[in-house]
Amino acid sequence: MQCACVEVKSTMVVSEFHWDQQIPLPKLGPTHSRIVVGLVALVCFINSYDGEFVFDDSEAIVNNKDLQPSTPLNNIWKNDFWGSNLSSNSSHKSYRPLTVLTFRLNYLVAGGLHPVGFHVLNIALHSVISVLMTDVFAILIGGLAYDGKGQRLNQAPKASFLAALLFAAHPVHTESVAGIVGRADLLCALFFQLSFLAYCRGFRGGNERNFSVPWIVFSLLLCAAAMLCKEQGITVLGVNAAFDVLMICNVNIYELTHRLLFKGKPVDASEFVRAGLVVRLVLLLLGGSLLLYARWRIMGTGPPAFTEVDNPASFAENVFLRIVNYNYYYSLNAWLLLCPWWLCFDWSMGCVPLIKSADDWRIIAVLLLWSCLGGLMSQALCSHDAVKRRILTFTLVLLVIPFLPASNLFFRVGFVVAERVLYLSTAGYCLLLAYALGHVCCLWRKHRKLLGVALLALVCVYVARCAQRSRQWRSEQSLFTSALPVCPLNAKVHYNVGKNLADRGNQGAAIKYYREAVRLHPKYVHAMNNLGNILKERDELVEAEELLSTAVHIQPDFAAAWMNLGIVQNSLKKFDAAEHSYWNAIKHRRRYPDCYYNLGRLYADLNRHVDALNAWRNATMLKPEHSLAWNNMVILLDNTGNLDQAEVIGREALKILPHDPTIMFSLANVLGKLQKYEESEGFFLHALKINPSAASCHGNLAVLYHRWGKLDLAKRHYEQALKLDPSTPGTRENYNMLRRKLEQKQKTNS
Repeated sequence: MQCACVEVKSTMVVSEFHWDQQIPLPKLGPTHSRIVVGLVALVCFINSYDGEFVFDDSEAIVNNKDLQPSTPLNNIWKNDFWGSNLSSNSSHKSYRPLTVLTFRLNYLVAGGLHPVGFHVLNIALHSVISVLMTDVFAILIGGLAYDGKGQRLNQAPKASFLAALLFAAHPVHTESVAGIVGRADLLCALFFQLSFLAYCRGFRGGNERNFSVPWIVFSLLLCAAAMLCKEQGITVLGVNAAFDVLMICNVNIYELTHRLLFKGKPVDASEFVRAGLVVRLVLLLLGGSLLLYARWRIMGTGPPAFTEVDNPASFAENVFLRIVNYNYYYSLNAWLLLCPWWLCFDWSMGCVPLIKSADDWRIIAVLLLWSCLGGLMSQALCSHDAVKRRILTFTLVLLVIPFLPASNLFFRVGFVVAERVLYLSTAGYCLLLAYALGHVCCLWRKHRKLLGVALLALVCVYVARCAQRSRQWRSEQSLFTSALPVCPLNAKVHYNVGKNLADRGNQGAAIKYYREAVRLHPKYVHAMNNLGNILKERDELVEAEELLSTAVHIQPDFAAAWMNLGIVQNSLKKFDAAEHSYWNAIKHRRRYPDCYYNLGRLYADLNRHVDALNAWRNATMLKPEHSLAWNNMVILLDNTGNLDQAEVIGREALKILPHDPTIMFSLANVLGKLQKYEESEGFFLHALKINPSAASCHGNLAVLYHRWGKLDLAKRHYEQALKLDPSTPGTRENYNMLRRKLEQKQKTNS
């Protein structure tokens, strides 16, 4: 059996790849085709370069301390993608340190959290990956053929160019490119490609028996790098193995299957399996096993725990219905590849209702999916055309193998459908589309121009859809609202729209979406919590208490809801219940400074001053920069006459928060009462320098000058305070008193 990597003659090229010439595209040189593919990739997503941090970016980037220069660099090797310790039970176990490292580099280069640099790198990565896809497709279609100078030949230049062009412009990539968190998929795909190309370099000599072990090992190292960007990277080993079997060793799967099934001519193992192939497959197996073992050890406490909301099909008790729903999810993924119009940032929480009976019409989609896959597999295994068998097999390999980690076959995943996991699988679809178009053009040669127009229209539609979708990813407002017509039953979509509206101050509209989220998913505790908070601020305390009580009943360890319930109960004068709620919050989240702060407010309202001070002290110990807790301690000690202790606390606070005007103001009041007028004046003036429009600060400084006998200065600051806020309590009375005093002084002098 002849190896596929020997020098290929021109007659063979004509006979096997004649369909490539019929594709209605200009025949470009390697450099020009790469430039066009790269430019198309840039054009598709360039309008996302100035987008904001959206959706998961807030957790993975904005709130991730591993990006900050003050955090030790080795923390990225201990924590998951979201900055949580891998040993924590709440960790998602997504170990992607190389991706986090690139985020950190973005942070350092930009000098902070500026999203432009993050977006630009994502777009550049997609462009590079798309360009490299030209080489990947060329090898998968035409094999490793070389000319007399040792240069690799591209035996299907138009097909590889078209497949790469379709990959560059496919709209399903928008989440991976326009969403910064998609960096994990991009880096994984880049190292995936490099691992495959490195594996191919091991056969550059043209003889599979003389393969290069160093290149194979280097390919394994690149696979490890892909895994350190995203777990999906290990699937390149399956692609490399398939390439070795089908292309390098040219194993005839059709003949082998025919002999095994029909027991005709006896199967000679040496005819299909060679010593070099066995060695390489063993290397791949050992390398993959080592990587999987290391990955499992890193996970520490076992696989992540997901809820029914994240992946409802995986919790279905009936095994048959679970399998049917999984397959329906596969059909949805296939539809996104085929028609990437209905795109959504999240497909959970009712977006895809479960199939609960055999008479559900959606089972037709499952049957259609497997009919198409069955037809492809039949042609890939049984076609008499060797090139057709090989290309269709690689199509299936690229479609299926990179998708396996997201298939629920080996472990439960935390999503229903996720467009980002299709980034690599899209390559298989684009390869199939390019190959199919080539053969259609062979059959319809008379309509080649019409097919060319249709192809150009398809690419233009792809580019336009990418531009539209990437524009939607520029802000959370546009991203969340774009999901409403796609997934109107998704409670999380309504929740996120409501949250975005609330963050922008439109609480009335936010209530509507929060209520809809709770209606769609009656156990949606986060929606209840946020809705309860808004109702609390609108003084609708009874309904707020009902919602928050329901939330903690559904999820007893929901610390934030317990704290918010305590705040509402405190406002309703249910002090014992409020104290109970606060302690429940602290029980479930021991390091909860905000809860200690609110507990201190409750104790202050009950005149339990010592308990209040202790609670606020706990808040500052857990969060030293907790300004409100420091300030309340100073005010309480001031009000209770403990001026010396108030001074000590105030000075301690300013060591930690040297530019906090509220603490300066409170300490200045204390110092004034202690008759330390000069120091008091200094703090008042410093506070006014930071916040010159603080009417209360002008008023209290005027009181200080009044006591100090600096009446002209007192008059000036009283007037400034009244100008800023005419309703400031006591200021007008003090000002009138000062005016009478000045008038009397003037009469006395005259």
